[in-house]
Amino acid sequence: MRCSSALTLAAATAVSLALTAGASVQAASATPAAHTPAKPDRAALREAIAVHPGDGMAGAVAQVYTSGQTWRGASGDVVSGKRVTPDAHFRIGSVAKPMEAVILLQLSAEGRVNLDETVQHYLPGLLPDTFDDITVRQLLNHTSGLPQDFDGAPAPSQDEVIEGRFGYYTFDEIVQQTLRPQGRNRPGPRFAPGTKQEYNSLGYRIAGELIEKLTGHSFRQEVTTRILAPLKMKETYAPARTARIPAPYVPGYVPASKGEQIDVNEQGGLPSSLISTTADLDRFMTGLLSGRLLRPAQAAELFAVPRDVHGKPLPYADGSHCNTGPAKGTACFSTVLMSVPLPDGSVMWGKTGGDLGYRSAAFATPDLNRRVVYGYGTASADGGGAPPLATRLIAAISAG
Repeated sequence: MRCSSALTLAAATAVSLALTAGASVQAASATPAAHTPAKPDRAALREAIAVHPGDGMAGAVAQVYTSGQTWRGASGDVVSGKRVTPDAHFRIGSVAKPMEAVILLQLSAEGRVNLDETVQHYLPGLLPDTFDDITVRQLLNHTSGLPQDFDGAPAPSQDEVIEGRFGYYTFDEIVQQTLRPQGRNRPGPRFAPGTKQEYNSLGYRIAGELIEKLTGHSFRQEVTTRILAPLKMKETYAPARTARIPAPYVPGYVPASKGEQIDVNEQGGLPSSLISTTADLDRFMTGLLSGRLLRPAQAAELFAVPRDVHGKPLPYADGSHCNTGPAKGTACFSTVLMSVPLPDGSVMWGKTGGDLGYRSAAFATPDLNRRVVYGYGTASADGGGAPPLATRLIAAISAG
């Protein structure tokens, strides 16, 4: 049975469009346009975080930094009526991917891995022979051409998703169940490595397995030692098994087939299924972009999108990401982050995430003058499109 993060792959893909809503210019570089960020419009931010009809949210938290001021807010649990506080915990989904990338970049600086060496070299036998050589860098910048998690498996029903939420899987279990499935054809490569970009979670399952092999430690130990402890992210956890989110927490619900709202606070996932807060994710983005986690050579990877032999950004494979502005259809993911243009021409970098019942994002401009972090719990089935919360937050910090 699939893990919760894989079950919500389609929803996580839709969430990745969130911060691009209303933007008019695609990121072409890491340098933001000259502008003076507006001070936080607290009334607009309070309105942005409130649950509106049709949002599909149960409750939400957000933290915004602009013009030297920080605003934090929360909206209540519309299902139970309980209050949600700004310091509430939530599941961050793929916002953990940049942390995986940072660990491998740190290992690269230590001479323990070469990003341009192949997966087949470091993890012999992991990939079937039908796959060409894939480098570690291609895993991280989404140019591997690998299939998606559990590619080809029948889509589960909503009730099956809810029933299976307690499953906990290792990185290798997800890789093997995807590439060597029982009872169905094995998926092949989607394109030749290094020729296109396409957001891919399986590459990060392999990256997680590589971290554990290179270090001899669990991902939980490595992320704690290398990132959480140095940045004093004391409210961020990497559960080693199925776990409940500690109080206070953002509620997350998934409707069963008969309409009952099922609280999915407790669930499994995989070793990189982290729980955090908006304040801690802001610490991560601040620490990452201020140089506290990476040496200069590795920090250069933060804003470097993959390019072809002519120096042009690689094409993006489809319309799910990188689809805004004049550079529409070209790569917008670096080795660590994704870029998002704002209406004023500046660029934010970060990551979105989705776990069963939860959506999140953490973004910042390279100079850290503007930062946005949010997390919310769902109260409806997964849907497409940009989360209205993200659209409203971006509008609130872009005004003026």
